[in-house]
Amino acid sequence: MDHPAGTGRPDPPTAPGRPRSPGLRRAARTAADALSRLVLPVECAGCGLLDVPLCEGCAAALTTAPRRCEGAAPRLDRVDGSAPLPVWAVTPYVGPVRELVVAWKDRGRADLDRALHESVRRAGAVLGARLVTAARLLSGPEAPARLVVVPAPSTGAARRARGRDPVLDLARAFGAGVASADPPEGVDVGAPVDLSVASVLTQRRRTRDQVGLGSRARGGRLEGAVTSRERAVRRLLVRGTSCVVVDDVLTTGATLAACETVLREHGASVLGAFVLAATPPPAGFGGTPGAHRGLVLPTPPAGG
Repeated sequence: MDHPAGTGRPDPPTAPGRPRSPGLRRAARTAADALSRLVLPVECAGCGLLDVPLCEGCAAALTTAPRRCEGAAPRLDRVDGSAPLPVWAVTPYVGPVRELVVAWKDRGRADLDRALHESVRRAGAVLGARLVTAARLLSGPEAPARLVVVPAPSTGAARRARGRDPVLDLARAFGAGVASADPPEGVDVGAPVDLSVASVLTQRRRTRDQVGLGSRARGGRLEGAVTSRERAVRRLLVRGTSCVVVDDVLTTGATLAACETVLREHGASVLGAFVLAATPPPAGFGGTPGAHRGLVLPTPPAGG
């Protein structure tokens, strides 16, 4: 058999029809995308505009700075009259935003992952310095500061039906943003904070669909449903640990209140919560950007 001069080996075989240059590969992908749109038309998950998974107008709603929104969630009110759990949201849960969140979470629109995760990562970067500073203050002078980003739990049946855990993915994006945050100017940041993202909580029984329910009914259905994963608790929720809860949507606050209760029972300080979108009150959220409102440090749990 003849071989190329000086090599003693034959040329590697070339797969038939496989483009060899980057330009040809890009052209092939473009042609494949065009063909797929003819067979399975793509539309904006928010407004239904054809040929784009997310149009510029709907995407713009995901680029705003996070705002405080706990005032719109009656289940977060404290019985002792103290300030409710701080909650930040990127955007109101109305109109096209509501449609795209439902499509992403429950209709298999994984093509929205990049836009939603980037929105949440940016929010984490905006809020990160504030959260890390609070975690340091609450850890005490001797204990290492620890901050755990905790996704709100869903049932195993819901995760199996969706084929993934979308809220865990949001928590990971938020944690990445917090990790990338610049320290406040002129502040001695001290020792680094031990930052992790962990599914510390679980939902041990399935609750019926809460759409259309009032705050009292939602709270009643979640009572006792949220519990902890004991192995994760032993590993992560040591004394002095601070937590931030992440969820996709805030409505009445029943889910976040249940999460806060369980975390505090295990000795954690819950700094606040972050959601992608929040149902606004009739008058709207007002004009105060959440990133510039003070974070009231929670009272350390008893024995902490």
